[in-house]
Amino acid sequence: MAKAQIRKALSGYYYVEKEGKLIQCRGRGIFRNRGESPLVGDFVEYSYDGESDGSIDKILERQNELVRPPIANVDQALLVFSAKEPDFNTVLLDRFLVVLESFQVQPIIILTKMDLLNDAERAHLQTYIDDYKEIGYEIIETYIDDPTLLEKIKPFLQDKTSVLAGQSGVGKSTLLNTLLPELDLKTGIISKSLGRGKHTTRHVELIEVCGGLLADTPGFSSFDFDMIEKEELTSCLPEFERISENCKFRGCLHIKEPKCAVKQAVEAGEIRPYRYEHYEQILQEIIDRKPRY
Repeated sequence: MAKAQIRKALSGYYYVEKEGKLIQCRGRGIFRNRGESPLVGDFVEYSYDGESDGSIDKILERQNELVRPPIANVDQALLVFSAKEPDFNTVLLDRFLVVLESFQVQPIIILTKMDLLNDAERAHLQTYIDDYKEIGYEIIETYIDDPTLLEKIKPFLQDKTSVLAGQSGVGKSTLLNTLLPELDLKTGIISKSLGRGKHTTRHVELIEVCGGLLADTPGFSSFDFDMIEKEELTSCLPEFERISENCKFRGCLHIKEPKCAVKQAVEAGEIRPYRYEHYEQILQEIIDRKPRY
């Protein structure tokens, strides 16, 4: 059996990449019996005689898997947020960051529409940019019709499998059009009354671009925390994880426990108060959710 990666899934067929060509395959019935399903991004073993459809015989171990879009073995997410229209939102950003960290997907934050800010707004946003850079996140700033956009993003795509994520209306489709102009995705139009954008999501396919692979779908616009346990949440905020090693109690949730290094860091200004507030909100959601059966 040969080994390859699934690059596209459409209408019950899986297309694996072999020497620059896509081979159409069907999944074996054994996957349905196990409740499994091959995903775009999976590395698989397959059989193919060169005359009829190939067969996916085995799914190799996954690095991770996402639900929306359904894709496996993702290295990073280009997390697209606009500076304005809609306004930059740290609550939503931190929710995305937490879930991406839980899947071990590296976030690359892309701030669009920077040209719409006045000086005061730019200065205010810069404080947040500095905060997230200090935490360790990469941030790319861009604007409408930025001729240097591809040059800015290209180094991050090399040898990586990437997806797009972010709030609706922030320019994900526009970004895809820049990276993959042959796709000609329809760009969403902001609804002024709703503050949201509209776009058409396509089937999931991995396209070679800038020496890496990029999913040609606008991706996901929301996340939940169903797969995160309350004890794991600290590890999804890098500065919390670093400082929590000094907490007195192992498994400290940083809420009521005495001698909590994280709470001390918040009081000392080493952790931003808004990041701690978002942590509290997400923790409460996890605690309040219905148990999984």
